[in-house]
Amino acid sequence: MLFHSSIRKELARSFGATLVVLATVVMTMTLIRTVGEASRGTFNPTDVMIIMGYTVLSDMPTILSMSLFIAILSVLTRMYKDSEMVIWFGSGRGLSALLAPLFRFSWPILVVIAVLAFFVLPWAFGRIEDLRDRYEKRGDIARIEPGQFQESANGDRVFFIEKNSENKQTGNNVFIATNEQGKQTVTSARSGHIEIIGNDKFLVLQNGQRLERKSGKPELTVSQFEQYAARVGSDDVSARSYLPSSSLATQELLLTPNRKNQAELSWRLGLVLAAFNFIVIGLAAAGTNPRVGRSANLGFAFLIFVVYFNFLVLGKSWIESGQVQLAPFLLVLHGGALALGALWLTKRNNNWTWRRPSRRSVSGSRAT
Repeated sequence: MLFHSSIRKELARSFGATLVVLATVVMTMTLIRTVGEASRGTFNPTDVMIIMGYTVLSDMPTILSMSLFIAILSVLTRMYKDSEMVIWFGSGRGLSALLAPLFRFSWPILVVIAVLAFFVLPWAFGRIEDLRDRYEKRGDIARIEPGQFQESANGDRVFFIEKNSENKQTGNNVFIATNEQGKQTVTSARSGHIEIIGNDKFLVLQNGQRLERKSGKPELTVSQFEQYAARVGSDDVSARSYLPSSSLATQELLLTPNRKNQAELSWRLGLVLAAFNFIVIGLAAAGTNPRVGRSANLGFAFLIFVVYFNFLVLGKSWIESGQVQLAPFLLVLHGGALALGALWLTKRNNNWTWRRPSRRSVSGSRAT
């Protein structure tokens, strides 16, 4: 049908433009947040762009859902404003007849959202956790930054180097404070360099002094040296011990139905079900009012979207804490949203209105 084809083309243009805008906003916000986390030592600064890409990829189901909702609402609102819906209604078709072209346009987007939510989202979160874990387990030498105090991976050693070379193999004005095996030592040297002796890596210091004190004893031992070698920790290549539910595959969530896994499963299912419900809600909420302008509908749509997704987040925390169960929550939230959207659409399709009985009719009934 020509009308169906034209509305799908307009939906595609509006959806593409909205997707680009929302993706740009999310990428900017994610970049700012990731740079802040990297400055606090959570991520490697060189991995900022990679982590931003994984984060935006994990947010794509939400971005696609919102883009679809805004596209449907804006296109149908324009049709109301330009009186195209009057022609549609004049041809004997109701508002519910638009569900067919809307779902025909939306089903590929719904499939992409489902694939992202069930497969890509846990993979992206897993890669982010791997980068975070790898950065936390980096060796002592990799942690050293000129002009900054850095703590070792196990927390028993603090390093400071005033200035180092470009290859980070030599440095000047080295300071090391350790607290291990009941001894507290402070070692300082004019310079130092890295040497590999056997299978271990050592920091060889030149022209310095060493202060040593045993815990619980007041004696302090001071010694000077021309050369002193201190073994430094290497990178920990062990596998990641902590596996958050957000990085687990959907099949693992189904096979291990504990509270955390069910909460994560409710979020992934909710992304798909919410996108489906937004098609019905967008059709029911579309309209125009010359007194308030076109922006009122978009503001109302944004409010609906925020409230709906806040309930998804709250439901995830409720399921994780054991306050509600997975199946009742999905039925109440998503089934209730679909029922309300269908009822709203039916009311507008059949032009149902709520009217109070007039006083004349009431008095007339009393007189009879």
